[in-house]
Amino acid sequence: MPEPFVSSDVHHLACGVCPSRLYSVGEFDVFERPTSECPFSKADGHRYLSDGTPVCVHPEKVGLPAGRYKSEGAPLTIELELPPDPSDVVTYLRAVLWGAAPVLLDDLISQAQEQVRVRFPELDPLTVMRQALA
Repeated sequence: MPEPFVSSDVHHLACGVCPSRLYSVGEFDVFERPTSECPFSKADGHRYLSDGTPVCVHPEKVGLPAGRYKSEGAPLTIELELPPDPSDVVTYLRAVLWGAAPVLLDDLISQAQEQVRVRFPELDPLTVMRQALA
C-alpha cells in the first residue's frame, strides 16, 4: 500500500478526516471548498465524488492546488508567478515554498531559480533561495 501523503503527523494542518492522511498524492482530488458534488459521508466522515473518489476541500491546508488528480488524472503542477518588485521576491517565495506540498518543491525551486535569473538579473538566485528557505 502506498504511503499516505500526510502520514501520521498530528501537527500537520490537514484535517483529521482529510484523504491526504489515508492516500498518497494522486489518489484523491482536491477542491477549492466543499460542494454538493462531494458530499460529506456520515458513515466515515470523508467527502467523496459519486464515483467514490475521496476529496479534500482545503487545498491551503495540504499545500496542493485544487485539481482532479484521481478522478481525471490531472497533472500535479503549479505555476510560479514572481511579483513584479524584486524586493518582494524573497517574501513571496518563502510563503509559496513553506506552504507547498513536498512533492511540489523540486519543481517550484527550479521555476524560482529560472525566473529570478530571467526577470531579476540583479539578484543572485542562490542567495534568494537561501533567504526564502531560511
